[in-house]
Amino acid sequence: MNGIAGVGAYVPRLYLPAEAYREAWDKGGAAGVERVAVPDADEDTLTMATEAGWRALAAADVDPSHIEHLAFATTTPPADEEETTVRLASLLGIPETVPTRQYGGGTRCGAVALAATLDVGGPALVVLADSPEGRPESDEGAGAGAGAAAFVLTADAPLSVESTGEYGTTFPGTRFRRRGHSETESIGITQYERDAYTSAVEGAVTALDAEISDVDAVALTSPDGKLPYRSARAINVSTEQIAAGTVVSQTGDAGAAGPFLGLASALDDGATSALLVGYGGGAGATALLLSASDDVPTRAVLDGDTELSYAEALRRRGTITGKEPEGGGAYVSVPTWRQTIPQRHRLVAGRCLDCETLAFPPEGACANCGSLDGYDTTTLPGDGTVEAATRIGQGGAPPEFVEQQQRAGSFAVAIVAFDGPDGDESVSVPAQVVKSPAGTPAIGDRVRAVPRRIYEQEGVVRYGFKVVPTAADR
Repeated sequence: MNGIAGVGAYVPRLYLPAEAYREAWDKGGAAGVERVAVPDADEDTLTMATEAGWRALAAADVDPSHIEHLAFATTTPPADEEETTVRLASLLGIPETVPTRQYGGGTRCGAVALAATLDVGGPALVVLADSPEGRPESDEGAGAGAGAAAFVLTADAPLSVESTGEYGTTFPGTRFRRRGHSETESIGITQYERDAYTSAVEGAVTALDAEISDVDAVALTSPDGKLPYRSARAINVSTEQIAAGTVVSQTGDAGAAGPFLGLASALDDGATSALLVGYGGGAGATALLLSASDDVPTRAVLDGDTELSYAEALRRRGTITGKEPEGGGAYVSVPTWRQTIPQRHRLVAGRCLDCETLAFPPEGACANCGSLDGYDTTTLPGDGTVEAATRIGQGGAPPEFVEQQQRAGSFAVAIVAFDGPDGDESVSVPAQVVKSPAGTPAIGDRVRAVPRRIYEQEGVVRYGFKVVPTAADR
């Protein structure tokens, strides 16, 4: 059975303090939540999943080309119907022949995905990402956060899953999202929801048939900052153990990713044993008991560094925004876009067969020698140096980027000399700069490529790379 060889976690850098919500609505907000992570206008569960996946692969020192199975779990995919996991594999550089599995339907889907991947061939990668929404005035809206976690599974890993348990009992209306809607709801009967949560969690832990009272950390699905602690007595653990595996106060409700962010935090703090329980409204739960024989390599980014006002958070989420103007803009058909996916997803460049000069994209005549003999493909590492930069202000963006500008404001663009694979050469590429505290980069600044939404056209989201200043990297 596979164990966990490396852990990655990613939380957006933007956050909304709970106090800003309370001031806006004159009500308490989500219990026990101090702030919520807010995805930027060009982030979603797929880009966050890619960030977490990269970190897990680096932590485990596993090349993505060696992954033999990929699982992705989310209740908030970019599209209600599409093979999102296939796009994730492309962004991560996982081979097209690798089996992929997608899980959803309820917030315990992350735990289900991990449990289901324990006995497949390895190395395997399990990625969990969520970004719940709620009506702005609701408790669900007040607590809605975001984040992603990823786990590399191998047969000789330091973190083993000792036991798994499942339990389901009917509690309709406790957490659900109607067909065609983006907002999570509940019927709002507090005691009913507590009973559903406690019953399902207790049932799954009992099904483990194992002693769990002495684990270092307990990581539970956390719709708010109080509900996990309601189950402490029922499963015979302390509030200190739950606190060690709970990060909802800083991230908000991260849905299916929530307990895994808590687990990543606990492992990063040195925990050697943990209980993880994924809970889904309705109600069902999946529990996993984990034990480490050695340090578990972990690369986790769990803290935001850029505070938003309430109005700014609504803008970033697209709650208040205008529409793309009619006409104009650069139309790129989906088939044409697809031809450039290796470049946009993985920075695949070419090396001239005659003079070995790098070209990006690898097409047409070599800019150095004029040869038409073609290129050998090579992947750029993703680090580079800014050669030129400017900023596109309000009203200056092409139509396809107007929505992003309405949500996030003006943005920087740069010409970046990306390092070659050998580090002694470079190739210049234009790129949009991700919003960060570092602002518009200066000539000579170092940057790193990151996955982001580029724009949406014909209902299809186009993904590709942007760059973030290394000075603001996390």
